[in-house]
Amino acid sequence: MKGRVIQAKRFSNGPGTPGTNARMTHKQVEKFCKLDSSGEMLLKEAMMEFGLSARAHDKICKVARTIADLAGCEDIKPEHVAEAIGYRKLDRKL
Repeated sequence: MKGRVIQAKRFSNGPGTPGTNARMTHKQVEKFCKLDSSGEMLLKEAMMEFGLSARAHDKICKVARTIADLAGCEDIKPEHVAEAIGYRKLDRKL
């Protein structure tokens, strides 16, 4: 529930907003899922190692944003990115 409250605040600025992190467009991912240099490097390395697409990049960023929200963090930290990558790796193994 905590994550939904944070997302509702983030996307409360009118029509055309997604309402949840999962429904963000690419532009919204760029705006709301900014990574620091460590997080960006971690994500780039994972993309190269696992052959991930740009679409997968956005999905990982959305999941990392949600993880940060649940942790009560305004910024996405490298550990949030690492956790999101871990979920993506599990998804690909299935």
